Amino acid sequence: MHRGRLGIALACAAYFYAHDLRAQPVVVRQMEGAVHGFLTLGSLDGAVIAEGDLEQSARGSRVTSRLIFRFKDGSRQEETTVFSQTGHFHLISDHLIQKGTAFKRQMDLTVNGSTGEATARYSDSDGKEKVESIRLDLPPDVANGMVPVLLRNLAPGSSLTASMVVAAPKPQLVKLAISPDEEDWFLTGGERRKATRYVVKVEVGGVKGAIAPLVGKQPPDTHIWIMSGAAPAFLKSEGPSCDGCAVWRTQLAAPVWPNEAQSSAERKR
Repeated sequence: MHRGRLGIALACAAYFYAHDLRAQPVVVRQMEGAVHGFLTLGSLDGAVIAEGDLEQSARGSRVTSRLIFRFKDGSRQEETTVFSQTGHFHLISDHLIQKGTAFKRQMDLTVNGSTGEATARYSDSDGKEKVESIRLDLPPDVANGMVPVLLRNLAPGSSLTASMVVAAPKPQLVKLAISPDEEDWFLTGGERRKATRYVVKVEVGGVKGAIAPLVGKQPPDTHIWIMSGAAPAFLKSEGPSCDGCAVWRTQLAAPVWPNEAQSSAERKR
């Protein structure tokens, strides 16, 4: 790129992020409650690499959500998110753990939504553990561990701008630009239904963000499918789980029961 054009791009990026003051939390339209969901994590070619559980409980306006993926290679991803739902959704805390060979870097990230304190514990290229702590000026739209919840509460056709604390590997704040893309069809028991596909773009702020696309380090987009209606539902997502991770697909899983003959035989034993 011509040096003059690069300078203009950097200046525009710095201006945009210095003046982005429209941080608006999402209005609560659907109160969150007790949930236990089953999920799978896999590659885009359909190979399942991990089984997961989503356990969520609510006490008053305070919701605790715990998502665990157990990988076939012994790796593990676990995220515990606590948020309030009084008028608007507000992050109280988030704790993400990623460990095992499935991840490029072993990571333990904690975010305090009240104080802005963010701490990342990670392993460097030599396998040595490092700890980085920083106090961030968090806007009210921080969405760690909450993106599917927020999308279920959007008015149909609406877009969303949110913030997220990521570890790359040091904690930093990025913006998420989320917008509806297309409506896709899917089947349940032979019945045709439709879902809205949302596109989530990561916007890294400042000079670093302006340079990222030029050096091939812009994070890939994430796609999330939400079924709208009286009771909106998350269906699946496709995107990276960490810095440098491949794009994985997360989707709902249903219990698999043995056939009646096998089940009867087992009961007689």
